[in-house]
Amino acid sequence: MDFWPEFLWGREFVAGGFGGIAGIFAGHPLDTLRIRQQQSSTGSAISILRNLVTRDGPLALYRGMGPPLATVTLQNAVVFQIYAVLSRAFDSSVPSTDPPSYRGVALGGVGAGAIQSFIITPVELLKIRLQLQTQKHAKPQQADFHKGPLRVARSIFKAEGLRGIYRGLTVTLIRDAPSHGLYFWTYEYMREQLHPGCRKSGQESFKTMLIAGGLAGVSSWICCYPLDVVKTRLQAQSHASPPKYNGIVDCFSRSLKAEGYGVLWRGLGTALARAFVVNGAIFTAYETALRCFFKNNHQSIQTDNTV
Repeated sequence: MDFWPEFLWGREFVAGGFGGIAGIFAGHPLDTLRIRQQQSSTGSAISILRNLVTRDGPLALYRGMGPPLATVTLQNAVVFQIYAVLSRAFDSSVPSTDPPSYRGVALGGVGAGAIQSFIITPVELLKIRLQLQTQKHAKPQQADFHKGPLRVARSIFKAEGLRGIYRGLTVTLIRDAPSHGLYFWTYEYMREQLHPGCRKSGQESFKTMLIAGGLAGVSSWICCYPLDVVKTRLQAQSHASPPKYNGIVDCFSRSLKAEGYGVLWRGLGTALARAFVVNGAIFTAYETALRCFFKNNHQSIQTDNTV
């Protein structure tokens, strides 16, 4: 199979977009729960979920879905396209008829993760601000409450400028570059282990896609989760009140001092459950889109139970 024409024609771009959309619909409720766990100092996942649904209704679990859904097609499309190109560029010794080496896969993932940080930082900022809102304790004078992502973005830009929109960029970059390297490496390695030869033939089953994608998501979240907790807390800070933390190191030290080391892993169970579901959906939709929209005689999806 000739890989380079596939990359140059933008096939990875289109398929990555479909994968991103599938991931958002599959995992946003669990993402809302994760964000609330990270920001809260007390309460289990079950109690936080129960209180949220009782107070604001089940649709509260989908609050903040607008920003990622509106941009996820571009974000995931860019990530998969950049990864596809960089995984080749970092290891040009591999013939174009063979899949990228594992070294190229890991380095391509690091590069893609670093670049996508500039896209995802404003999106996650708006998502977090919306997810942390509650109806019960809302005050009429709260300018950003329930006015949607565009109104929230306008308010932040007016008060803090471009720097406010990109609050948390550094910690997002540090989080996403290595985690994406592990993410793509785990997916390629696991799909080959589960279905030997499928990296070259492209003939893995749906079950292989789901499991390999799910494990890729789980591994990447484990390696970067403490940084994600810090990122959530930094991005949750608003200009409407005095900042609690003055940067990444200060947030680490203050959080550890006040709540112990457990705070860095708060919400991990929810995050891993979401990661398996979301990334299984992402890679299944991605691989399926490649095969459905860009048919290749050497690629097919097995629908039996073979892994």
